[in-house]
Amino acid sequence: MSVSELQRERAAYRRSRARRSTAVALVSTLVFAVAAYLAVTRAPGWPRVRDSFFDPATAWRALPAVLDGLWLNLRVLFVCGTVILVLALGVAALRTLRGAVWFPLRLLATAYVDLFRGVPLIITLYLVGFGLPALRLTGVPNDYVVLGGVALVLTYTAYVAEVFRAGIESVHPSQVAAARSLGLGHRKTMRLVVLPQAVRRVTPALLNDFVALQKDCGLISVLGAVDAVRAAQIEQAASYNFTPYVVAGLLFVLLAVPSARLADAAARRAAHRQGAR
Repeated sequence: MSVSELQRERAAYRRSRARRSTAVALVSTLVFAVAAYLAVTRAPGWPRVRDSFFDPATAWRALPAVLDGLWLNLRVLFVCGTVILVLALGVAALRTLRGAVWFPLRLLATAYVDLFRGVPLIITLYLVGFGLPALRLTGVPNDYVVLGGVALVLTYTAYVAEVFRAGIESVHPSQVAAARSLGLGHRKTMRLVVLPQAVRRVTPALLNDFVALQKDCGLISVLGAVDAVRAAQIEQAASYNFTPYVVAGLLFVLLAVPSARLADAAARRAAHRQGAR
């Protein structure tokens, strides 16, 4: 199909506007960056801040230990993230059960969600990480990494379960009625009709919780696990310099940024799908 002269002019105009906008954004960003750099580096206390928080030699010495600890954080993140998704989906399914006979299960699931959403994560870590080993029960692990992971799972399962429940309840009842009219039972209706729509709708919220979990995996250091935060603490105590903490923080930021951008992209896609309807 041939393109008219008017369409070509409009396309050229849009391209020129896009190039001009990009150039203006680039120039303004450079100007702001230079101004911020000059303002920071010419501040009265900048030399002391630079030596205490941004010392290259200290950062280079601390990097191997912090990276080794970060690998522990990543393993905890992916194991706990997988377990959280499975358990949260089960809790959300219990909370959405209908019928008086399921009231005890709904009550139990609601009490669990209310409890672990209300208790601060740091308290859960202390109770699980220090309280359970103190009982000296048979079969209770003493590994602080495992205990920290259990605390993370208990807390984040409550949050993610509410996200799943919101997604399940956002599916219109007519979808369920149509599936049941076709002869599908409750399980098949949930698996084939409700859950695919629910998960698609709450994907941005799930990714945001994943970003939060990435950061909170560093809290297992309070139990004594040598993760990135604990490794930075050890290096700081040896050098009397706070640069190792900055190194650990930057590594966590590098992990969180891709997940945050993925969450933004998922939110835009969801908004586009809703706008197209």
